[in-house]
Amino acid sequence: MKPILKNNFFLKIFSTACILILFSGCKNSIISDLKNGDLLFVTAKETGLSGAINNVTKKQKNASFDHIGILEKQGKSLFVLHAAPKGGSQKQSLKEFLKDHANDGQKVVLYRIKPEFQNTIPKAIKKANAMIGKPYNFNYILDENSYYCSDFIERSFRDDRIFKLEPMTFIDPKTGKTNTFWEEFYQKKNLKVPEGELGCNPNGLAASEKIERVKEL
Repeated sequence: MKPILKNNFFLKIFSTACILILFSGCKNSIISDLKNGDLLFVTAKETGLSGAINNVTKKQKNASFDHIGILEKQGKSLFVLHAAPKGGSQKQSLKEFLKDHANDGQKVVLYRIKPEFQNTIPKAIKKANAMIGKPYNFNYILDENSYYCSDFIERSFRDDRIFKLEPMTFIDPKTGKTNTFWEEFYQKKNLKVPEGELGCNPNGLAASEKIERVKEL
C-alpha cells in the first residue's frame, strides 16, 4: 500500500502544479491581449449610488455600468487612468484597479476604440495624464476643476469627438418621475436636479458607435 500512497501524493503535487501553470498562462494571456487606450467598464451594483446611476442611464440590455477608466501601457507596466470618489483623478495599477472592483463584487468589461479611430489614443492618454490630481466631482454637474468618471474619459477624447455630451436625465423610466435617490441627493446639496443639462455617463459612453466590446476580464 505504501508505494500506491506515495504515487498518489506525487500525482496530486503534479496536478496542482499543472493547474497553477495553466492559470498563470491564462492570466498572462489576458494581460498580453490588452492594448494602450483600451477602455475598462465596471459593472453596476443594484443599490446605492451605483444602482441609481444605472437606473436612469441604462441603454442596452448587455450594458450596465457605473464606472470607466482608460488603460495606459508603459513598457511592461499597466495602469488605469480614471476619476473615482476615493482619490479623485488618478493613475492606478491595473492589478489594484481589478482587485478593488473584485472586492466590491463588480466585474470589468473591456471595450476597444475601433481601428479607424485608434490614432486618437496617444492624444487622449496625454490629456488624461494632464488631468491627474484633480478632485472628484461629487455633484455630477460639469465643472472645469473637478471630474467624475465618464466626464474624465469624455474630456480625454473630446478633441476627436469619440464620445459626446448629451442632456442628462434623472427620470426613473418605470415611474416617469425624478428618481427618488437623485431628488434627495441634490436636495441635501441645496442644488436643483440638473435635468436636461449636458453631461455623460458610463452607459452612454458604452453605446458609442466608435468603440466595440471585446470581453470580460
